[in-house]
Formats: sequence, structure tokens, C-alpha cells
Amino acid sequence: MAGKVPKQRSWFTVWPKTVPKSLNYPKIGLWEFLAQSAKKRPQQTAVIHNSQRISYSELDFSSQKFALALDQLGVKKGDRVALFLHNVPEYVISYYGALRQGAVIVPMNPLIKEEEFNTIFSSTLPKILVLDETLFSIATPSLNEFSQVNTISVGSKEKSERAQSFDSLLTRQEGQLEQVEINPNDLAVIQYTGGTTGVPKGAMLSHRNLVANALQNCVWFNWTDQEVVMGTLPLYHSWGACVNMNSVFAVGATLLLFTRFSINQGLEALEREKATVWYGPPTLFTMLVNNPKFSDYDLSSLRYVKIGAAPIPEEIRRQWVTLTGGVSMVLGYGLTEACPETISSPPEDIRPGTVGIPIIDTDAKIVDIETGRMELPADEPGELILHGPQVMQGYWKDPAQTKFALRDGWLFTGDMASIDKEGYVTIRDRLKNTIKYKGYTVFPAEVENVLYKHPSVKECCVIGKPDSLAGEIPKAFIVLKEEHNPTPEKIIEFCQKRIAPFKRIREVEFVDSLPKTAVGKILARELREQERKRHSETSESK
Repeated sequence: MAGKVPKQRSWFTVWPKTVPKSLNYPKIGLWEFLAQSAKKRPQQTAVIHNSQRISYSELDFSSQKFALALDQLGVKKGDRVALFLHNVPEYVISYYGALRQGAVIVPMNPLIKEEEFNTIFSSTLPKILVLDETLFSIATPSLNEFSQVNTISVGSKEKSERAQSFDSLLTRQEGQLEQVEINPNDLAVIQYTGGTTGVPKGAMLSHRNLVANALQNCVWFNWTDQEVVMGTLPLYHSWGACVNMNSVFAVGATLLLFTRFSINQGLEALEREKATVWYGPPTLFTMLVNNPKFSDYDLSSLRYVKIGAAPIPEEIRRQWVTLTGGVSMVLGYGLTEACPETISSPPEDIRPGTVGIPIIDTDAKIVDIETGRMELPADEPGELILHGPQVMQGYWKDPAQTKFALRDGWLFTGDMASIDKEGYVTIRDRLKNTIKYKGYTVFPAEVENVLYKHPSVKECCVIGKPDSLAGEIPKAFIVLKEEHNPTPEKIIEFCQKRIAPFKRIREVEFVDSLPKTAVGKILARELREQERKRHSETSESK
């Protein structure tokens, strides 16, 4: 299936010479990536996890057994299978096995609590729950309410009254699986987004969406079966699923999977296995460049690393390139509703401050915030909207939010951005994250980039603090580097010299850590709520 090439756009003048503008996407189920690679390269290592090395033939065979087990448990096409697991091989086996059976995957963040779990569980009503045995207490209230759900436990050795053992279940499976017919437009995954940053919504992603995005990533970066990919992103997350599973198995590469990642152990594994590709949030690479032992490791096998989930301060990118001897740090932008890859830097033409250009078969526009209908000229900020084969079908059981997000075939991202004359996209901020200071619009990311240039700043987050006179004032929460003790006044002075008066920091609070999602995105929302609560309490006491 050929993608729809956007009309002539400015970024075509800087398009990577080796990358086609459009692809013919195979009409296959997502699980066939694994099956095809197993047929071509049965002995190739598919997954490395701790001391375990799993070949493609072994991984594919296990996924077939899991599909057979689901068939015997009565799972039919379209039934939901929820995965409540950490990054373990059983996640991969369950994911592709369930898709093979025609089921719909519901990935669940293992860090969520009972109420969050129940919100997703009660909405999707899975027929099967695969979970880590250590997470039973979180799932128990929902399992008590929905007793008909079959539960499969990873980590336990024997079948219990509450769950079957994953290992025992696979061992018992015999016979041939009758393959379920999959249409590319069939629903494959209900990927929840916003659970930690707002009301959770389930993005409905089809097999076609996910197959397309995996191949868009592979072709853009010229992946081959020789890649060894650092699997530090959580597999339940759309980005982790795309680049640490689907893209890997699409080309028959190797996934270096981490359940619990530590900097030094991760660098040792990278050096030992000669990893070639690493995707992660800015916080990960900030920690790496601030690690005193970072330069002790041989990173020469890395072809590139890619930043996503949030903007990367230019100072951190500069330090990375210097410390690694020139390993490219590619910038990019994506969102769950698009599987998530949509915009990426051409590897040979990275423009600091931007996230790159729209990738293969992807169109992008900046439109006015008020109506969403008028395309804005180059460099003028507005809302970023996207079109491409990776864009979701809609939100699960939420027609109102679907209608708001998908308009005339375009995905409205809710992100403020601009596109320059050559097509490079600069993300300004989330629409709801912008700070309104005396009528002026302040983009927190722009102020944060200034703060990261201060030698004492390790991490920072800028929010709008409620103010009775100005509406909101920019306030910075800062994590300092060790043995650095600047005063708030010095930080404010540093910022004041480098930014317009209305954008400058008015208040600084030093903290030991910043709240983050599982993929390392700083949760500005929690800090804003904290400040609103303080403001409200102060107002009431007066």
C-alpha cells in the first residue's frame, strides 16, 4: 500500500538523498514482522535480556504457543488482551502472540495505581490479563469486580486460584494454530495516553498504522539486520513499542532489553554488545553527560542516538557530541496518536533548536489556534497538525475527543510550533503549557533552554505561577549539579541577561528532583497544580 505523498512542501528541498518520500506498505498483520524475520534469520539473536539470548526462531515459536493458549482460553478476534508488565521477554511474546490470534493489545503502565488501572481496565474489559506477579495487589480490586477475566502471571511457577503461570501455560501447548485472518485496518492496540498528564484516552492504532510507522523509522535511518538497539524505553509506551520492538523485528535486528536500567550497567552492556542505536528522553542523556564515568566507556559502535518526549537543551546536545567524539544526537517529535514517529532530523542535517522535518508520507501544517483552518506562513507560531498513514483511527469509546482531535483527516496535536522556510519544525510548547504574563505569551521550553546554559543547572522546569497582578509569572524549579550552590538571585540575573524582559524568571525554587513519567518526561502539570494549590491556600488565609 503506497502512502500519500504530501503536495510540494518546503522540506522536500532538504530531504535526505537516500530516503524515498513514499513507501509501499505491506498489507500484513503487525505480528508478521516477527514471523518473517524468524523465517529469514532463525538463528539470529532477537532479544538479549540479562544473560538470556533468545533467537528469532525461539521467540516466534513462543509467540505461536501463546497464541494457541489464547485460542484454547476462548480469545476471539477483537477481544482485548491487557499487558501489565515490565520490560521482560514475556512482554514481547505476549504482544505478538495476542496479535497473531487477532486480539487487541491494551498496554498498561506498571507504575499506575489501583484507580488508574481500573479506569483503563473497566473501559476496555479485557478477556485476558497478563501481569507481573508483583503487580497483583494493584490489579486485585478490578479482578474482583470483573471475575470472568483470565489472568496469566509472569514470575510465578505454578498455577494458582487467581492465575495461571505464564511458563507453565506455554509448556502445555501442543498442536497447530489456525491463523486468524487480519485486515490491515483491524484494530491492533489501544494505547492510552495522558494518564499521568491528564484524563487518559485510548488511542486506537490499527495494524496498518503500526506497520507503517515501524517502516518509516527503519527506512529514514537505514536500519539493517545488523542493528543492536538499546531497549531502555518502556515497551508499554508507544515509542518503546515502535522503536524497541516493531522496527527491530521488521528488519531482523537485535533488541538489548533492560528491565531496570542503571547508567553504568547500561553503558557496560552497550560496550559489550556493540549497540548501534539508542532512543530516549532528554533526561536520560542529561544523566549520561553528567555521569563522571561516562567518558570511560567505548561508544564507538553507536551510529546515532535520538531524542524524543521533550525538547533537548542545546547545551546538553553540545556536551553529548563533544564527549562521544561526534556521535550524532538526532532530534525528533512524535505523539501516541501517531504511533508515535512523525517528525525527525535528517541525520546529516541536524538543526539545533528544531525537531527536524516531517518523515516519509507525513504532511504537517501550522494553523491558527482560533479556528484551526488557516495555514500560517513560515516562522509564525500556531498549532501543529499532521497527516499520514500512522495517524490513529480515533479514541476508544470517546467520539467527542475523536471529533476534536481528528478534523478533515488531520490530527490536531495540541502543540504550539512553527515551520521555517526550509520545513524545519520548532516545537514551542503545549498549548496549555504556555504562560500568560501581562498579556504576553511565554513558552516555557524557550526559557528552559536558557537556564540549561547555566553551569549549575542539572535539570529544570518552568511553569506559570498564578499572580494577582500579572496573571502568571514564570517560575523555575531547578535541580542543581553536585557541589553547586548559586542563589536564586544569581539564576534570575543569569536569565535576565539572555532573554526578553517579559520572559525572564521571576522566581526560583531549588528541588532535589522533578516529577517524571516512566519515559523521563518532566511532569510540568504536577508542578503547576502544586503552585495553584499554594496560591489558593495563600489567598484563603488572607
